[in-house]
Amino acid sequence: MEIRPAALADLDAIMEIYEHARTYMAEQGNASQWGQFYPFRELLEEDIRKNQCYVCTVSGQVCGVFVLVLGEEPNYRVIEGGSWKNSNPYGVIHRLASGGTVPGVFGACLEFCKAQIPDLRADTHENNRTMQHLLEKYGFERRGVIRIQDGDTVDGSSRIAYQL
Repeated sequence: MEIRPAALADLDAIMEIYEHARTYMAEQGNASQWGQFYPFRELLEEDIRKNQCYVCTVSGQVCGVFVLVLGEEPNYRVIEGGSWKNSNPYGVIHRLASGGTVPGVFGACLEFCKAQIPDLRADTHENNRTMQHLLEKYGFERRGVIRIQDGDTVDGSSRIAYQL
């Protein structure tokens, strides 16, 4: 599996990946986290322009997508019921999704992200059992709960915060 920066030409394939992920999430009891349309095409275009959106490919075909933001996440300033392990510079993995056809997207994403910055954080919805399982399987620890304040969500709820 190869990982490369996403290009605007990848948007249709990326949108298909997210459509699959939303359907999977709904089938697993997590219909509210991304709703029917999140992430919005305009948000993904912005992620691509900021060079923080990446695609996972096999034989040139997009099979996964994620965003890696280097630097402070405003929603992480306040954490309830816990604390971050440290105050080191960190990266945040957002909007990770797989097309469901190729195994290992999460592991490849994580190895790529760790090579960029060793201190990583992520968050997920309380109903996203798949993401919770993957984060914990790969060594992330639950650190508390954060609240989404910047409109980067459909349901406006809290999220379980993790740190590697």
